[in-house]
Amino acid sequence: MSRSLTLNAAIKETWPTVFGYLGIGMAFGIVGKGAGLSFGLLLCLSIFVYAGSAQFIIISMLLTKSPVLSIMLATFLVNARMLLMSLTIAPYVKHESMIKNILLGVFLTDESFALGMNKLNYTDRKLSFTWLNGANLISYLTWSIATALGVLVAQFIGDPRTMGIDFAIVSMFIGLLYFQLIADKSLSFRLQSSLIVITAILVYVGMIIIPSTWLILSVTLVGCSIGMVIKHVFA
Repeated sequence: MSRSLTLNAAIKETWPTVFGYLGIGMAFGIVGKGAGLSFGLLLCLSIFVYAGSAQFIIISMLLTKSPVLSIMLATFLVNARMLLMSLTIAPYVKHESMIKNILLGVFLTDESFALGMNKLNYTDRKLSFTWLNGANLISYLTWSIATALGVLVAQFIGDPRTMGIDFAIVSMFIGLLYFQLIADKSLSFRLQSSLIVITAILVYVGMIIIPSTWLILSVTLVGCSIGMVIKHVFA
């Protein structure tokens, strides 16, 4: 990553995440088409809902004829983590107008958030609307295009998991996490690694005792609390 906060920099630095979006976005299109949903409906879900993993839940709930309010609540719970991410990003773009901040919050994703946090290590803890909005829009467009491609090729592909498509998003986050570790010099590598192990344990235990819709949010809150204590005690 560079120190530049321009649109060109955003395009170059967001490019690696595009492959992850293509993989999981096409998987969504394929799964949705296999479930009997129309091209228009699936594309509208990606364009207007834009909820990532929650869109897979929406498909299953639509097939079981779940009430609209139940679908809306499930989508909100699965994506409630975005509230925490937006709050984390907000201090770095508070110099921007309210409208620009709203746009950044609306299009923020796990990937653009991770990229933003990593970018801070190269820009003296600064972000710009131009850079972050560029990263957000590239993610948004790629996701929508990938959904359309997935629907179109669904007739030629059976189960996308046989091709490893479902692992694309996981591998992408592993890469982002690695670059975050080597770039952030404010904390020792050992300290950051310890928190990763703790988070992994929390996720494992949480999968046993916490409903899946609350898992990410719960682990995030607990993990952040533990991380704050570790930082102040050992850093």
